[in-house]
Amino acid sequence: MTALPSPRPAWTPWRAIVGFGLVSLSADLVYEGARSITGPLLASLGASAFVVGIVIGAGEAVALVLRLLFGTLADRTGSYWSLTMIGYGMTAVAVPMLAVTPFLGAAGLAVACVLILVERLGKAIRSPSKSALLALAAENVGRGRGFGVHKALDQLGAFTGPLLVAGVVAATARIWPAMAVLAIPGILAMVLLSVVRARMPMPAAVEVPPLPIAGSWIAKNVGADLPRSFFIFAAATALTTAGLVGYGLIGFHLTTQGVVRTAAVPVLYALAMAAAAVAALVSGWVYDRRGGKVLYALPLLVAAAAPLVFSQSIGLAASGVFIWGGAVGLQDSTVKALVADLVPAPRRATAFGVFAAIQGGAAVIGGGVAGLLYTRSIIALVMVLVAVQAVALILLVMSSRDENVSEA
Repeated sequence: MTALPSPRPAWTPWRAIVGFGLVSLSADLVYEGARSITGPLLASLGASAFVVGIVIGAGEAVALVLRLLFGTLADRTGSYWSLTMIGYGMTAVAVPMLAVTPFLGAAGLAVACVLILVERLGKAIRSPSKSALLALAAENVGRGRGFGVHKALDQLGAFTGPLLVAGVVAATARIWPAMAVLAIPGILAMVLLSVVRARMPMPAAVEVPPLPIAGSWIAKNVGADLPRSFFIFAAATALTTAGLVGYGLIGFHLTTQGVVRTAAVPVLYALAMAAAAVAALVSGWVYDRRGGKVLYALPLLVAAAAPLVFSQSIGLAASGVFIWGGAVGLQDSTVKALVADLVPAPRRATAFGVFAAIQGGAAVIGGGVAGLLYTRSIIALVMVLVAVQAVALILLVMSSRDENVSEA
């Protein structure tokens, strides 16, 4: 009798984390590459500046706010892998399909707008589940380092995607071939994700039975049962998010004020992305050894960056952009590690969804306020940003103390 082949051994946690990181790297090549040229693509299809602004804004709202629903759905059904696969699949399909829009005549613009929103919906569907899976993979090696390594690989994709698109556009003098080329990393992302799913340690432990959650439908989706320390921490990071002005405003200042030439703006952005990767790795390492107090550095970095990025000196501005990038790295990596540690495992996807929605709302409000203040007084803008970070630091300290009391 022929013996059945034994199943392949599961990966070690670090292999699973790196696997997730490579998936994110490939996916970031796709959607960050597309996002770097979305405006010109829509304009070539006949969109006005107003339409571009509405589509981009709606896309970000979809990507952030709908995580509330899909985070809770993941925890209630246990379908973490299914939602992750669906979300990545939507991105892998929607972005390359943008290549056909120039050939659709009058319908091209409408189809492009729908595809952009579909891609952002895919982000909303997968993000809470993916973060919960990553938290599980990093459980035995340190979530700070796990999320940090993942973020570093993610940033490599975010850096490379726009460069790939720029190269294809420069070579062909067309946008659509660049969208078609992005099908390659999209396929790679799906293949890698399938491999990670098959080889992740104890994958069956992730697909858990539905979790009974008391309360109304609204209470379930807003995480009313999550710990108080989680909401204090979410409020603190909402303030840091509001104060972390978008790079679009920074680039606007640097060019309109003649601080740097337009061609230097993406170079400084690359510097910021490098700083984000380093900050994610370092802060993650410190988090696993010293705990959440390492995040006290986040509002300090945001406050320090504010006066520098809006200066008239190229040296100060470059330093500010580097610090700004470091804050982005903490915000997108070690912050998530603490979220995972603040809530029970069966509620992590819900927590990540609620957390993203809170951050998204803060980003919209913060961006609007920053733009309004910038047109009136840069000094007033800087003062408000610094004051907001002082409040954020107080809330971070409160969150840390509240967590310690609940553990005692």
